[in-house]
Amino acid sequence: MNFSDLQDLEQRYLMQTYRRAPVEFVRGEGTLLWDSEGKQYLDFLCGISVTSVGHCHPAVVAAVREQAGRLMHVSNLFYTEPMVRLAERLSRSSLGGKVFFANSGAEANECAIKVARKKAHLRGVETPEIVSFERDFHGRTYGALAATPKLAENAALGPMLEGFRAVPFDDPGALRDAVYEETAAVLIEPIQGESGVYPLRGETLLAARQACDETGALLIFDEIQTGMGRTGSLWAYEQTPVRPDLLTSAKALGGGLPIGACIAAESLGDVLEPGDHASTFAGGAVVAAAALAVLELVDDPALLRQVRERGAELREALPALDGVREVRGRGLMLGVGLVEGIDATAVGADLLERGLIVNVPEPGTLRLLPPLTVDSAQVERAAGLIGESLLACSPG
Repeated sequence: MNFSDLQDLEQRYLMQTYRRAPVEFVRGEGTLLWDSEGKQYLDFLCGISVTSVGHCHPAVVAAVREQAGRLMHVSNLFYTEPMVRLAERLSRSSLGGKVFFANSGAEANECAIKVARKKAHLRGVETPEIVSFERDFHGRTYGALAATPKLAENAALGPMLEGFRAVPFDDPGALRDAVYEETAAVLIEPIQGESGVYPLRGETLLAARQACDETGALLIFDEIQTGMGRTGSLWAYEQTPVRPDLLTSAKALGGGLPIGACIAAESLGDVLEPGDHASTFAGGAVVAAAALAVLELVDDPALLRQVRERGAELREALPALDGVREVRGRGLMLGVGLVEGIDATAVGADLLERGLIVNVPEPGTLRLLPPLTVDSAQVERAAGLIGESLLACSPG
């Protein structure tokens, strides 16, 4: 099928909820992608932080093939070894409690919201409230959507679920003022991803922890984008001064297959009971086998050190480029702020033509999320292409 026919079919049969770039990808290996015309691309987006161990990593492919050839699905009414082993691995690597599996990050956050609300009811709260930051992104299902202030402003999708409050980003005073006895949880991203890669200050995280401890509210970290080694530690919270009560993960967890997880601290593992929450496909044998293979690769001090080193190389190279105003983030989760007057969307499109895939999450920002396995030569090449593109797209 030629590309024009493919575009016609997409227009005819898919709901138009995405603005797709005019490229059809057909093959991936490591940090590289190839389109239907045979053109090669350096992937510095990896499916929005999903294929973080690279495209078609042999260990992940082998795990999927072996499990798919043996058993694919039986539902959560029965036991499967990959699901239970994955829960153990996630718990031991993080908060030490129990795990609920989902199919996406939004669903993992829905579980965390349910745990927080039920826990609040158990301590006598009649109308529990969730506090989040402006510009946070927690998903597009209705609970997660209500905790995502910018998207929740879309009146055409309303009415929104009640019981959610937003405070100014990275404002510890406003956060303290918003948390009181009726607060069920503070739900935050330790580094905002979709808004343009903005890390929270340690002061703000400490304020959130203290406010939750004083009121009985839960501190929830949405690590759907920051987790699984993205920032140079397995979980981003490990590089902060606080420890959350609930942690949500997805994106990179399945190495390309859809899986999410809500991980609880030990004291919260039994809040949800049979009938409180469920999912038909969640924790299926194939995706759990893939996630176990990904964890084996990522939970490795040598790889995590490499993430920090490659991130440092990018943070050194990018500010030297004409047109770069600042570089934000940690590890291999970076937002590149451009000087005023440069159209980031134009730069993103130009980079795609040059064979580098990036993302433009907000006006004036490029988001870089390369595979954790990226090497120094690829970092150097990407920085060079960004420099060329900025010169080409600069006004005048």
